[in-house]
Amino acid sequence: MDWMFLPLKRYAEFSGRSRRMEYWMFFLFQMLVGIAFWGVLMTIGGAALMAGGNLNSLVATGGALMMVIGLWSIVNLALFIPALAVGVRRLHDTNHSGWWLLAPVAPYLLTFAAAGMAASSSNNAAGAGILALLGGLASLGLLVTVIVFLFMDGTRGDNRFGPDPKGPNHGEVFA
Repeated sequence: MDWMFLPLKRYAEFSGRSRRMEYWMFFLFQMLVGIAFWGVLMTIGGAALMAGGNLNSLVATGGALMMVIGLWSIVNLALFIPALAVGVRRLHDTNHSGWWLLAPVAPYLLTFAAAGMAASSSNNAAGAGILALLGGLASLGLLVTVIVFLFMDGTRGDNRFGPDPKGPNHGEVFA
């Protein structure tokens, strides 16, 4: 349970290293929070469907749904910075720059350029489609690369981002 909340204690700390356990337990925590909010949304929506088509109940349900969605948005905003920070520290543990987290976003610039080409004239529609396809494939490839980095075991011993979070002799316990 401590692993889930450790990134909240290190809220905006982008330097150093984080173990796989810290990253993936915080990821699990975020998924559980999302599932809980979806459960509340489905319960409210289901209650509205069971109540029938009364206009007052639909307005009240819409207001309740908006409040839950607003609260969910605030929670997501609050968890964004620690999620980003633990992701950067996790990449540091594998001896990769934290900028890799932005790598899957970069090909979307190519996609936006393709959309601009397609909007400017209909003669470039085929070329724009090919550029958009290439941008999407590049983004998918970079996303898979970053996920592989996040699953990799950390660098043993010190690296350029700091000391090993598992300690200096975690590999010699049973040697």
